[in-house]
Amino acid sequence: MEPGGEVTVVLLKSRDRRVSYPAEALRDDGVHAVVRAPWAGPPVRDFGFVRFERGDVFTEHYWRDRWFSVKEVRAADGSLKGWYCDVTRPARVEGGTLTTWDLELDLWVSADRSAVLRLDEDEFEAEGLAGRDPEAAGHARRALDELEDLARSGGFAALLD
Repeated sequence: MEPGGEVTVVLLKSRDRRVSYPAEALRDDGVHAVVRAPWAGPPVRDFGFVRFERGDVFTEHYWRDRWFSVKEVRAADGSLKGWYCDVTRPARVEGGTLTTWDLELDLWVSADRSAVLRLDEDEFEAEGLAGRDPEAAGHARRALDELEDLARSGGFAALLD
């Protein structure tokens, strides 16, 4: 990915669901790729602990060797809302497409780091990954634990450099 170039982010989800959207490539060192994109969902999505809405900007960090991605979320005025972290298979970049596979586990970290919330563990269990692919399920659980440890210890800054 060339800085300033357009990339299509493809998020593969369970039950053959797929989300894709355009983003601007910011950097890619061959392991860690960073893109920026506006919120691509409905005009407002209220999770209860944060609202994503038109005008929000996501700076998204993907790794080819880690089982997660981290998305810094900023409001239209530039204020930091927090970080939404997806547990995923390692990212793949081919041509102008960055692809990752969502494994249903998520973590939310508020801007002031006072809230670190593990999300969707029930959805992860319901998907049955542990039965179909125990190795991947183990990677997913360890990735969620790693993200939570980084969030609670202030390790996000080093991770996102």
